[in-house]
Amino acid sequence: MSPKVALVTAASRGMGAAIARELHAQGWQLALLARSEELESLALELGAVAIRGSVTNPQDLDRLVDAAMATYGHIDGVVVNTGHPPKGDLLDLSDEDWRMGLDLLLLPTVRLARRVTPLMIRQGGGAFLNLTSAAALEPNLAFPISSALRASVAAYTRMFARRFAAQNIRMNSLLPGFVDSHEASAETLATIPQGRLGTVEEVGKAAAFLLSDAAAYLNGVNLPMDGALSRGL
Repeated sequence: MSPKVALVTAASRGMGAAIARELHAQGWQLALLARSEELESLALELGAVAIRGSVTNPQDLDRLVDAAMATYGHIDGVVVNTGHPPKGDLLDLSDEDWRMGLDLLLLPTVRLARRVTPLMIRQGGGAFLNLTSAAALEPNLAFPISSALRASVAAYTRMFARRFAAQNIRMNSLLPGFVDSHEASAETLATIPQGRLGTVEEVGKAAAFLLSDAAAYLNGVNLPMDGALSRGL
């Protein structure tokens, strides 16, 4: 049996790179997308396909899928990781800011699902994982666009799972809180019941589990990973 193949977007650093490394450690073959020059060195380290591009560009997503299929012949997992949209006061954010957030946070999931789901149906199944934020469940006025649109990803996750569960295709979302890929103030740390930041390695392990056969009956889940900061569902 050939190794499983996963796509990982925004893969060159932080949580995306940690997920790629963990999947590689568990025997997955990878096709990685990112804008950063660091992508090539990570791809060389992991023996992965590298596509320089942005999750906001549909043509770049198409190139990622095409490269994975040309190299490996199948796609078993898709990790949709993205950057962060503009921040600002709720009523100060412009239409352009909100459109930018839509292109960054929701449409990559929609576009990759539209492109890869037919491939997964033909091969008998697969799994999608959206890496979003605990703000999807606990809206934060410091991040209005992120909170609103990551909640939209959570809703899409539930709808997709119900639509394609019978085809053995799963979609879940992992919702990290404050993670050590970014610094946090003492005031922020004080709000986290577990008293510390999560690590990118912990996110990588959780993501790999949700894509794995061990999570085969987890579908349509929006899973907070935030040290008990949010209330969850």
